[in-house]
Amino acid sequence: MSKDPPRVNGPRLWQSLEAMAKLGATRRGGVCRPALSEADLAARGLLRDWATAAATRLEIDPLGNLFFHRPGQNPASPAVLMGSHLDSQLTGGRFDGAYGVLAGLEVIRTLNDLDIVTKRPLQLVNWTNEEGVRFSPAMLGSGGFAGVYTDEYALARKDSSGESLAMALERSGYAGPARTTGRPGLHAAFELHIEQGPRLEAEGLTIGVVTGTQGIRWYDAEFRGESAHSGTTPLAKRRDAALGLAQAILAVREIGLQEGETGRATVGSARLFPNVRNAVTEKAVFTVEFRHPDQARLVAQGHKLKEHLAKIAKADQLGYSLKEILTLPPLTFDPGLLGVVRQACTRLRLPHCDILSGAGHDSCNVSRVAPTAMIFIPCRGGLSHNEAEDILPEWAEAGANVLLQAVLDQAQT
Repeated sequence: MSKDPPRVNGPRLWQSLEAMAKLGATRRGGVCRPALSEADLAARGLLRDWATAAATRLEIDPLGNLFFHRPGQNPASPAVLMGSHLDSQLTGGRFDGAYGVLAGLEVIRTLNDLDIVTKRPLQLVNWTNEEGVRFSPAMLGSGGFAGVYTDEYALARKDSSGESLAMALERSGYAGPARTTGRPGLHAAFELHIEQGPRLEAEGLTIGVVTGTQGIRWYDAEFRGESAHSGTTPLAKRRDAALGLAQAILAVREIGLQEGETGRATVGSARLFPNVRNAVTEKAVFTVEFRHPDQARLVAQGHKLKEHLAKIAKADQLGYSLKEILTLPPLTFDPGLLGVVRQACTRLRLPHCDILSGAGHDSCNVSRVAPTAMIFIPCRGGLSHNEAEDILPEWAEAGANVLLQAVLDQAQT
């Protein structure tokens, strides 16, 4: 008879999630923790206290990523990484990102409880600015770690007030030393996350084995017209940037609809200038996002967007600009680690399936430098990036148990 696998302390994990959710809590039950905001700094501090009590050693890199090291029997061996992020959307949920960080902490606590010293070292990570709410682009910390961006580029990113990431890190005390060597090698990396979609709950499944992610492209766009008095300027004489924006939103939707069920096309942010009631809009600044599992289709969508904006600008006598600021190609996670996750589900007798992620994650960047896998648990109604985001304690515990088994498989080789 096979030995029963070790399991995490589910109630302790849930208590940690509830305590973390109080930091940046909103009236509607969610959290507001933009990167390096006061709420995010409080969350980092709480994680730091907990991880220190779990006998880990903290290392901070130049982008403020937090790495908590648990020694292994062979300290020279490449480590096994686990974690996610604590920053959130402005009206975010309690579990997006934070669950993956705290489940990783629970794995370390459980190993401590069981007096298990792994052969390989373990690392728990909290990545900086995953959401991209304050500093753009998203997944900035993991992108810098993986070499997608230079540290100089990442540190120069500014928020809407003009404060750079470098300034925010220095002010908060989370500016790590400059890199003097290359990025450290990793043996394997795991990220546990809520699904952010409805499939697992709808099909009565507990675990999603994430085979890969859709590709993502972000664009910053702008129309430039001429400000004029709204009461005295005839409609036919106006160069109205707001009119260009309205047509662009419809064009983006049409580009997405042309892809059928796989189409994901969004104008998520827009600003008008001078943004007053009685003046024609002089400038409209907005964002466009496309997602698709096929790289060729993503590229084609970008070409269509440029064609549409040029056509709108010409018809309405507007200037325009379009800049691509983020591109993540569709990717497949490491087949060997996917097998490890499936085996963990089978051993724990958890119903599971392979699943493709529609969202971007830090693991997309990490997979460039290390074998990587992701694990999903359900979320209620598939709702995420919303204050009503919710999971069940038994889902949280099950996912952490899969993470524990997968980490042990890799850390004991």
